[in-house]
Amino acid sequence: VQLVESGGGLVQVGGSLRLPCATFGRTSTSAMGWFRPVEGKEREFAAAISYNGAKTYYADFVKGRFTISRDSAKNGIALQMNSLKPENTAVYYCAASESGSLPDPCPYEYDYWGQGTQVTVSS
Repeated sequence: VQLVESGGGLVQVGGSLRLPCATFGRTSTSAMGWFRPVEGKEREFAAAISYNGAKTYYADFVKGRFTISRDSAKNGIALQMNSLKPENTAVYYCAASESGSLPDPCPYEYDYWGQGTQVTVSS
């Protein structure tokens, strides 16, 4: 199973980006999420979604600004990032569970990871 992120880039404060994540190597769906590395933690949770898109879960720092959704065409997900702030600058990683169905903020619940896509917000 391979996850491929795209959509990262350089954007000004207050701008928007959309990060798609495509899944290759399987047709089944499972819970998926977005994480970023931060000092002192292995990976910090940003957002997650259930296998069918019915449930979502967000970290406090993205609530009201980021939206996670499923992309059935790519058997993957996407993260719409609005009202971006400089502190949102990071590499964002897409993750997928092998068989879990519900969104989970713990990175250890995910079995597959993408290579990451860089988001840079300039002030």
